[in-house]
Amino acid sequence: MKSSGAKVRAVAAELVDGVVNDGRSLDASIVKYESRLAVDDRPLLRMLCYGSLRHHWQLRNWAEQLLSKPLRKRDRVVNSLIAIGLYQLCEMRIPDHAVVSETVEASRALGRPKLAGLVNACLRRFTREQIATRDVKDPQSEWNHPTWLIEAIRSDWPDDWQQILRANNERAPMWLRANAARNSGAAYLQRLHEAGVEASGLAGIPDAVRLQKPQAVDGLPGFAAGDVSVQDAAAQIAAHWLLQDLPPVPSKSRVLDACAAPGGKTGHLLELAADRLALVAVDSDKPRICGIEDNLARIGCDATIIAADASNPEEWWDSLPFERILLDAPCSATGVIRRHPDIKLLRRESDLANLATLQKRLLDTLWALLAPGGTLLYATCSVLAAENDGVVGPFLKEHDDALENDVLPNYNIRDLMLRKACGYQILPGTAGLDGFYYAALQKKKVS
Repeated sequence: MKSSGAKVRAVAAELVDGVVNDGRSLDASIVKYESRLAVDDRPLLRMLCYGSLRHHWQLRNWAEQLLSKPLRKRDRVVNSLIAIGLYQLCEMRIPDHAVVSETVEASRALGRPKLAGLVNACLRRFTREQIATRDVKDPQSEWNHPTWLIEAIRSDWPDDWQQILRANNERAPMWLRANAARNSGAAYLQRLHEAGVEASGLAGIPDAVRLQKPQAVDGLPGFAAGDVSVQDAAAQIAAHWLLQDLPPVPSKSRVLDACAAPGGKTGHLLELAADRLALVAVDSDKPRICGIEDNLARIGCDATIIAADASNPEEWWDSLPFERILLDAPCSATGVIRRHPDIKLLRRESDLANLATLQKRLLDTLWALLAPGGTLLYATCSVLAAENDGVVGPFLKEHDDALENDVLPNYNIRDLMLRKACGYQILPGTAGLDGFYYAALQKKKVS
């Protein structure tokens, strides 16, 4: 009878192989596959998958040194299993003998019993010859990023590129957003301390709380009741920025959250100013619309939610202008690699031009929906200029009625951001934050 440890490693190998060779999303695959495992085994599954993908190029380099010849295509899943074994030996606090035993057994669970000896030999040779101590000369193996992405980040951030790459390879902290309609970040922080949960706040982002150790949301005080949500602190800047100088009640402002799924920023906007907003949330991904509905239901907020393509307003717009628009544009997600290490394998350099074209189309289209005097906040979770000031800069030159409003929210966040030619960039890892870009664009009033 196969051990649960071997089964976890076998499933992890299948998931990693799906990312590396079939271009599958890790998050989506884990949701589909983890039901095959006991609940107690699922954290280990995630650790093995995310960890081995963070270190993919280094592990692949080591595996190539250990294998005398490439495995057959039909046995390629064993490459991922060997990588998972190497990751355990280097990065996890599991005794070497247990790693070898369980990983070898996993090869049998994968239906490759004839390769069990090969897996055993590779892992034992790795520790015996101390291959991890050998110098690494290949940039991909050194930085665990594809060459094109290393070069792109180095070009855009010549003084910060190493910091960015290192941050991308770290595990991201778990950030929470206190429901501002019910309690402050400081008040929720006190609730956590009373519950024995170690956490801290962050100056400048008042609703943000950082957990010392990630934990299941079921164990968070008031989560089910909507008192708190999971959201990176960098993403929490958006709502505060967009709503600054919002007219007071009783004048409700029409606000559009374009590309809104899964609804984190939508919920934050409503928590901050529900009684002052007539909010419309649009997203083209119908399955993810359910995420918006679930998030808003949990926090007790309402919005008009529309499943549609934001770049085709003739399908959904009622012709009434918006005073505020949040465009959280689809992007390469290169600012959140530490949360989604599969991005490093799934993205291609050729994707950037297509994404920039989409971002430009969305910006041009939604600008027409903005009322004179209104603000559009352009946001991405990318660190690449081609998607950020490379989109916003040309837009400002092409639209005489547009100007950048570089007045930051009334919080001390300037130290978290780097000023770009237009807009501001948060680099991944800064104060524990994800990488985000923001540019506030104001439409001139008609004279």
